[in-house]
Amino acid sequence: MVAAVLLLFALIAAVPAEAAGAKSVPLKIVAFGDSLTSGHRLPSKDAYPSVLQARLKAAGLSATVANHGVSGDTTTRALRRLDDALAEHPQIMILELGVNDGLRGVPVPVVKANLEKIITAAQAQHIEVVLCAMEALPLQGWQYTIAFHQMYEDLAATYGVTLIPFLMNGVLGNPDLISDDGVHPNAAGARYIAETVFEYVFPIARTIGQDAATTPDKL
Repeated sequence: MVAAVLLLFALIAAVPAEAAGAKSVPLKIVAFGDSLTSGHRLPSKDAYPSVLQARLKAAGLSATVANHGVSGDTTTRALRRLDDALAEHPQIMILELGVNDGLRGVPVPVVKANLEKIITAAQAQHIEVVLCAMEALPLQGWQYTIAFHQMYEDLAATYGVTLIPFLMNGVLGNPDLISDDGVHPNAAGARYIAETVFEYVFPIARTIGQDAATTPDKL
């Protein structure tokens, strides 16, 4: 009888350890974007995906953030390398694209359709998408700028993805956070962006980590 009771307590005590072991499996996050993601003229360690990875680790989450940013990419060009990003088998994709389309005056329906293809391809693999909104300068007229802005909100509502408002908010125009070209963030600006992204990604990553904990087998 005593032996049976001791065995029962041993099995119960083992359950939290098993769950904790499952939570220790690192999450994979893919940052899919253009120069704002790649870290234009910055060492890779200073690009926002690397800073985000360190920030998540400091918050107690084991996560790898793969940088799939390519400077100058439009949404059309990015589609050509989407399979490589999906091949990482991430649980989360941070999608930051569109600003180069806006600068080129690519029609908003084309940009939207490309972003839809990326979002739906990721969701088909059960990847949580975090969409970073960008803005278009009124180079093509205010109607284009307004439609471009609304596009991100519509996508987030249609596909149920998390939307980060204008990613460069607080960085663009701030001499302490912007590089000499007046467009790209410097190292401090990349850290600022990483902190912005962290606020949206961390709750999702934490939930996924908790869900990944295996349920103990029935005794």
